[in-house]
Amino acid sequence: MNYIEISIETPESELDARCDELCALGCSGVIIENENDFKDFLENNRQYWDYVDDELRRSYTGVSRLKCYITDDDEGAALLTLIRQRYAVTTRPVADSDWENNWRAYYKPIPVGERLLVVPEWESAEEDGRCVLRLDPGLMFGSGSHPTTKMCLAALQDYVPGARTVLDLGCGSGILGIGALVLGAESCVGCDIDPKAPDVVMSNAALNGIGSDRLRVYCGDVCSDAGLRRSLGEGYDIVLANIVSDVIIPLSPHVRSFMSDNAVFIASGIIDGREDEVLAALQSSGFTILRHLHEEEWHCFVCR
Repeated sequence: MNYIEISIETPESELDARCDELCALGCSGVIIENENDFKDFLENNRQYWDYVDDELRRSYTGVSRLKCYITDDDEGAALLTLIRQRYAVTTRPVADSDWENNWRAYYKPIPVGERLLVVPEWESAEEDGRCVLRLDPGLMFGSGSHPTTKMCLAALQDYVPGARTVLDLGCGSGILGIGALVLGAESCVGCDIDPKAPDVVMSNAALNGIGSDRLRVYCGDVCSDAGLRRSLGEGYDIVLANIVSDVIIPLSPHVRSFMSDNAVFIASGIIDGREDEVLAALQSSGFTILRHLHEEEWHCFVCR
């Protein structure tokens, strides 16, 4: 079935009332798009990103509107007539496609470094002597295409030989920890603040023949939860944190307690302009910088 997208420009003060009116008419799933709400969302969730695409910001400039979707049939036409009697609307047709899975077309096998090949679950690829990491990222961060993830995976290839245990802080899809296991590490522990992460990570691990005997995942905030830090344990040969600067900085004082004597800490997700601040935090926490990787506008530090 096809649909019609309805947009209604609405003063901010009337958004809630008009949303209720549309629902009363029979519209379900009314969407509010508002510049101030967008700005508040970014400000209140700064710990999750350092960068927001400029095009996305521009798309919300001056915006205050409601959107809803109706079926493109007689029933939908009758509902559209009722809506037009009350509001000035703009419409556009929306083809009925497999919205949930269309994003998959943008993910292809990605060679990383000299040894690794990240392959989406639904794709086939020539291994070419590389270690294959199969992945279905879904809605979690970590597909292998982002520079921060690629830098971490490339660094892992230099340090996994000889490393037995890995800790992945902010594990997302699990790509880094699973990558370490595929490359030869014996075991990995992951942790993420998102409650969906454990299921996603273990699902991706299963795609690679990895079970709970080699990988386990916790949910929580390492910076604020001392009990969680105790549960994660110590003595890891590699600690990973591909997050954002505003998390890496407060995390830095805690990382040493997780590490074995000769371990390395790989910290990534650091955007241009924040690298000196993160570097100072790492050094203040007693780390020596072994390598500083830089790709596009992103930075990665390998520390000991």
